[in-house]
Amino acid sequence: MNSPVHKPGARQGLRVAVVTETYPPEVNGVARTVGLMADALHARGHDVRLIRPRQREEAPPGLGPRERLVVGFPIPFYRHLQIGIAPPGLLRKEWTQWRPDVVQVITEGPLGWAAVSTARRLAIPICSDFHTNFHSYSRHYGLGVFANVVSRYLRALHNRTECTLVPTAEMQAGLEGLGFERVKVVGRGVDSFLFSPARRSTRLRATWGCRGNERVVLYVGRLAPEKNLGLFVEAAVAMRAVDPDLRVVLVGDGPQAPELRARHPDFVFAGMRTGKDLSEHYASADIFLFPSITETFGNVTLEAIASGLAVIAYNYAAARQYLRHEASALLVPYDDGAAFVRTATRLAENPALGSRLRAEARRAAEAASWARAFDDLERVLRAVTGAPRSGIETISEESVHVET
Repeated sequence: MNSPVHKPGARQGLRVAVVTETYPPEVNGVARTVGLMADALHARGHDVRLIRPRQREEAPPGLGPRERLVVGFPIPFYRHLQIGIAPPGLLRKEWTQWRPDVVQVITEGPLGWAAVSTARRLAIPICSDFHTNFHSYSRHYGLGVFANVVSRYLRALHNRTECTLVPTAEMQAGLEGLGFERVKVVGRGVDSFLFSPARRSTRLRATWGCRGNERVVLYVGRLAPEKNLGLFVEAAVAMRAVDPDLRVVLVGDGPQAPELRARHPDFVFAGMRTGKDLSEHYASADIFLFPSITETFGNVTLEAIASGLAVIAYNYAAARQYLRHEASALLVPYDDGAAFVRTATRLAENPALGSRLRAEARRAAEAASWARAFDDLERVLRAVTGAPRSGIETISEESVHVET
């Protein structure tokens, strides 16, 4: 039997169908973000239903959003992520029995495309998210010839939705330049309680060979070609030439891990870390080097500054939005590898500069509130559904601006 007619304005909560091909306990920035988003919407009284591929290790059942699991297959050149396949008719049946006010499509694989197509046939409003620069990733896996094809596919999918959400105005302008339509900005945040200088651990630092005040250079993220880790290594080696006592720690895993371990046995490879364990790894370091040039945002940048680290990063994405060069971080012109290494060497030569940046970084992180980001997301979803949206035209200037 079909569900009764549902009017989103008739009650406070919305019915939100979230379609994603990655979700906790998978460990990546998109999974963490969508997990937090779904939990926040659920906590705010919205009825959230999740559709995603089944994972090898499932989280224990709890009070989170209801889930419909579909078949998943690893992406050929990115095997830690899956693509989902919805059986014919499954989404139509699901959304006919329980009609959402809005379908939010997080990822752009076959499951995401099927969700957009089904929602359009059922005249359900659709909001899509742009989280991953897959068109940029192509060249890092020897598939550069397909970059334009991937870009056209992404544009076609997103332009079939009522709006596409991105985390920064910079990304909004970039996608609009590629022909993406109705792009809106909804920011992101960081848990400044979980990621905090208070998590610093003398015990953990001792396992890295620190007996006292030795500085630690940290990388957190996937150990993969698109993260530009060759530049991280070059910068870290240059820093150690200035300060031989400096320790180098990498947190994460990926296809480049075996090669990096073999070439740099003097580095510490901590593997994948999550939760409080991850926050201790951040806080127990001193300097965060982030050479990636393929980020849509870069959650790790906010986690690093919340942990009180001196950050060197390219001047784009999260670093550009939340940090100021020479004040709360050292920002390098985009994709200028030589400048990145020079800047890292300068920081190695100047411990006092690092101490000042660390204090200012923490203050910068306090402006990045998840609650504020979720307020903006909620406003956009209500605007898409046509539900009453008190105050949507008057979002605080201190908040990430959302065009409606």
